[in-house]
Amino acid sequence: MSFPLLHKFPLLQKIILTGFVLAIVFIPAFSAPLALLAGLIVGLLLGNPWQKYTAVASKYALQVAVVGLGFGINLYQVSETGLMGIVYTATSLTLTLTAGYFIGKTFGIAPRLSHLIGVGTAICGGSAIAAVAPTIKADPQEISVSLAIVFILNAVALFVFPVAGHWFGLSQEQFGMWAAIAIHDTSSVVGAASKFGNEALQIATTLKLTRALWIVPMVLLSAFLFKSKETKLKLPLFIPLFLLASVLFTFVGPVATIAPVFVTIAKKLLVLSLFLIGVNVNLATLKTISARPFWQGLLLWLLVATVSLLAILYLI
Repeated sequence: MSFPLLHKFPLLQKIILTGFVLAIVFIPAFSAPLALLAGLIVGLLLGNPWQKYTAVASKYALQVAVVGLGFGINLYQVSETGLMGIVYTATSLTLTLTAGYFIGKTFGIAPRLSHLIGVGTAICGGSAIAAVAPTIKADPQEISVSLAIVFILNAVALFVFPVAGHWFGLSQEQFGMWAAIAIHDTSSVVGAASKFGNEALQIATTLKLTRALWIVPMVLLSAFLFKSKETKLKLPLFIPLFLLASVLFTFVGPVATIAPVFVTIAKKLLVLSLFLIGVNVNLATLKTISARPFWQGLLLWLLVATVSLLAILYLI
C-alpha cells in the first residue's frame, strides 16, 4: 500500500524509480543519508511498482556491500591496538548492548528494531546494521528506522565531538579513543578525528577497525538470539566472505592494490541498498513506528558518549 499520488500511472512510477537508481549509482553527491531520504520520499509519495523485486535487491545489495567493505580492513592495523584495544572495544560493546536492551524494553520497542539500534550504536553504525539485519530477518521499516537514527546521530557527532574534545582538554590519544568508542560509523569517526589532529586520527582509525571486526561474532550472536524453532542456526555466507576479503587485503599484495576499487563499489552498493530499503517503506508500515526508537538511540548514544568520556578522563 502506497500513497496514491502516482498509483494510476505505473509507467511513470517505474521511470522515476529507474532515474533515481541511475542517479545514485553515477552521481557521487548521493550520500547514504540522502539516498535513504530519497527512497522514503519516492516510496511514500509516489509509490513503488517493484516492491517484490526491490525488497530482494536491497537484501543482496546489503550483503555484497558488507563483503566489499572487508577489503578496507587491514588486520595488521587492527592488531596494533593490542590487548587493551580489544578490552576497550569488548567492554564498550557489552555495556552498550546491555543498556540498549533495557532501554528498548522500557520503551516497549519491537525486539528486532531495538536490537538493530543497539548493534548500530555498539559496533559501527550502518555497516553493523546491514550485516545483522538479514540474519534476524528484520523488516524494511525496522532497517530504515535504525539506519536513519544512526545517520542523524553521526551527523551530529561529526560537528559536536571535536568541539567537546577541546572543551574537555582531551589529548590526541584521548580524543582518538573517545571518537572510536562513541561515534557510530567509521566515516564520522574519521571525519571528527581528522578535525582534532593527525595523531587522534591514527588512533581512532585503528581502534575503529578493531571495533568493526566485532561484526562477525555479533552476527552469530544475533542469529542465535533470534533463531526460531523452524530455522537452524547457521553462519550467513557473507560473513566468512567478509573475513576472507580482510585476509586477502592484508596478506595478498595484488589484492591490496585493487582493494580501493572494491571498497568504492561496496560503499556505492550500500548507498543503493539504503535507497531500495527506503522505497520499500509504505504508509501502512510507517504508522506502526513511533518516536520511541529515536529516543532509545539518542539516550543510548548519550550514555555511551558520557560513560566512555568519563572513563578516558579518570580511569585510563
